[in-house]
Amino acid sequence: MENNKPTFWRITFCTVAVHTITYFITGILAYTILDYRTHFASEGLSSFMRQIDDPMVMAGPLFQPIRGILFGVVFFLLRDVFFGTKNGWIKMWIVLVVVGIFSTFGPSPGSVEGLVYTTVPVVVQLVGLIEVLLQSFLLSCVVVYWVNHPEKRWITWVAAAGFVIIVAMPALGLLMERP
Repeated sequence: MENNKPTFWRITFCTVAVHTITYFITGILAYTILDYRTHFASEGLSSFMRQIDDPMVMAGPLFQPIRGILFGVVFFLLRDVFFGTKNGWIKMWIVLVVVGIFSTFGPSPGSVEGLVYTTVPVVVQLVGLIEVLLQSFLLSCVVVYWVNHPEKRWITWVAAAGFVIIVAMPALGLLMERP
């Protein structure tokens, strides 16, 4: 049984790819459906968030592999809880939501600290929660499924291609903007 446990590298690879892809997809959906251009320019967020046309916003996907590695480390440490067990995805999602969204150490919008200590309007904070709850849900579902089914090689190919495209697009876009 010990040999069937997923390795650090497998968990981390899957997490980096899935996190980057789900981050990008939910970000595009939120930008479009939730009108982030207007929200980010609002009084409650304009001094807190970079505007949509800022080059750092375009570069956002380039930093997600770092976060994916950090998540991968934690998922590896909790692999006995998340992988190869019934409902591992929901356990992972609950951990992400409770520790990573609602109970952050700093006053992030949507967290308990954010609701108490920031002046960001509650409605604006709740709108942002839609994106992070969806992204963390997708991350949990796909990572647990993929790690638990290493025989499904098509997932590896699709995720690797998606990851490369998502990282290449902003990199090329930023290079094209240079004078």
